[in-house]
Amino acid sequence: MSKPFRIAIFASGNGTNAEAIMNYFQSHSLIEVGLILSNNKEAKVLERADRFNVSSLTFDKTEFRDPATILTSLEQQSITHIVLAGFMWLVPRYLVNAYPDKIVNIHPALLPKFGGKGMYGMHVHQAVKNASELVTGITIHLVNEHYDEGAIVLQKTCSVASSDSVEDIADKVHTLEHHWYPITIENWITK
Repeated sequence: MSKPFRIAIFASGNGTNAEAIMNYFQSHSLIEVGLILSNNKEAKVLERADRFNVSSLTFDKTEFRDPATILTSLEQQSITHIVLAGFMWLVPRYLVNAYPDKIVNIHPALLPKFGGKGMYGMHVHQAVKNASELVTGITIHLVNEHYDEGAIVLQKTCSVASSDSVEDIADKVHTLEHHWYPITIENWITK
């Protein structure tokens, strides 16, 4: 039997955040992950979905821009909320309108710093290092029609030492992501 809240996760790559989310909600009484969607047919997140017995769907840019394709898939799976977990494309207006305040994203820095188009993954951590920041972290925010501009739901920080490599910074941020993203999703959905 379906649970009252069903999440669709959009991801483009490795899927470690998606895996943390699927693991967190695996035995949850109210929330389940119902669908993984990816714009990358080779994305490791699809293997992770299989391991958790979660349905998956891949799409190209034309299909993503077509409301019927994506919305039909979401409706067929009774999706109530959307989570972006390493998804690189800008969410189109039709999807924001269909799920108002029901789409959340995670950014690997403290917005508004180091946000916007092209600022993802190691690009963000390199920018943090180049700016000699002493603190970085994560920002979980609602999604609107612009990159990284939705209302902030949660920010968590970690220190950055001058001796930290870009990879060290990434590891610290990933630790925050994997811990805080599932908890924040739960709080956001059940508030």
